[in-house]
Parts: sequence; C-alpha cells; structure tokens
Amino acid sequence: MEETLLEHALIEESAKKSALVWVRGPEGPSRPLWHVWHGGAVCLVGDGSEQPLHGLDLVDGGTATVSVRSKDKGGRLVVWPARVVQLTPGSDAWQAAVDDLKPKRLNAPDSGSLTERWSRECRVLRLEPAGEALEHPGAMPDSSHAAPPPPTPATTRQPVPSGVPRLLFRRRKSFRRRKS
Repeated sequence: MEETLLEHALIEESAKKSALVWVRGPEGPSRPLWHVWHGGAVCLVGDGSEQPLHGLDLVDGGTATVSVRSKDKGGRLVVWPARVVQLTPGSDAWQAAVDDLKPKRLNAPDSGSLTERWSRECRVLRLEPAGEALEHPGAMPDSSHAAPPPPTPATTRQPVPSGVPRLLFRRRKSFRRRKS
C-alpha cells in the first residue's frame, strides 16, 4: 500500500513539473505531447490544428503508456499505464480541463476563440493512471529503449568537394590598421 502511494506521488509530481510526456498507444512508437496535470490525470488536447494524435490509437476507454522524464537530469523517471478518457465538449470536466490547458498553449493563433476551436475540431483527453508504475527509480530496465530511426525517403547529398574544407577551415590573415 505504501509503495503504491509513493508511486502515485511520483507520477503526479513528475507530470506536474514536466512540460512534455511521452505517450504510446497500444501499438507504435511513443510521441511527445504537451499537457497539464489536472484532477489526478494528464490532460491534453490534440488533433485538428493542435498536436497530432494520429497513429497513437488513443480512444475513449482504451489504454496508453505514459513516460515522464526527470526535469533536472532529462532521463526517464517513471513509466505508467493509463486509461484514456475522451472528455465531451461543453461538459463540466471538459471545461475544467480546458481552463487549465489554455494558459499552457503557447503562441496560439486565435487565443481569444481557442475554446470554441477546440470544441469544434480537437479532442481533449484524460490519461488516468491505471495500475502500478511499470518503471520507476529502483525498477528500471537495463536496456536503453533506443528506437531505430523511422524509414524516410531523405538521403544525404553527394560527398563534399575536396576544396570546401580548405575554404571553411583556413585561417584568415589579420590585417592591422595603419594609424595615421
């Protein structure tokens, strides 16, 4: 019981202090998402013209895995399973979450009508802790969790011409101004 309370406190404090959480749906890679901690859960807004949630399969009643990094060291601090709850636009829970999310939305193109746009074209989700932490201090895996880069059509250019390094790294002669 005591360990569960400590884990919950770790989840809450780390989510409150972190600007981003890494969320992974039932399948696929994790994605960084900005959020707020509100009412015992991570609340976030996505889709529409906000942060994209496609590919995460975050559906109402579904599950997700949330990773939170340490604010001071930047490394993974805690990973926990979450239950996804989609809030209904206009409901009291939706309005309370949006009231906390609005100040965290930086550089919104329409800060005056942000709430209306979110109700029209976005989804507001709650990621509620659902079970014990999968990883936490004292119970971290030995593997790095490094993922291979996703496939891309981008390629490198041709080799650098042989004269370019000489042009870039040669020392310039300093000219002294003559005093008259």
